[in-house]
Amino acid sequence: QVQLVESGGGSVQAGGSLRLSCKASGIDSSYSMAWFREVPGQDRKGVAGINSLGTITYADSVKGRFTLSRDNAQNTLYLTMNTLKPDDNAWYYCAADLYYRGLAPSWQYWGLGTQVTVSS
Repeated sequence: QVQLVESGGGSVQAGGSLRLSCKASGIDSSYSMAWFREVPGQDRKGVAGINSLGTITYADSVKGRFTLSRDNAQNTLYLTMNTLKPDDNAWYYCAADLYYRGLAPSWQYWGLGTQVTVSS
């Protein structure tokens, strides 16, 4: 059974930083993983994804500010977010799939999310 548990969300002022974690169980390094975010009333959007070979893709809106990393030994995915903006306010969700699905929200497994609030 696959389980993804996000943590690390919180409130921060604009310009600040946060690091999100996604602890996975029931998968191994052959799975691809990704972070998505969702604002109530809007579509869920891809933030960054990593395939089983370690190739990383970022959404244009976060390039240069966010860094995706993965610790296969700990089965954990991280998203380091720097220079946060009010536009980054959202619920952030971790996703996993045996196949890399890009930044479209068509991944098989999802966590319950963690909230990020950025104040101006």
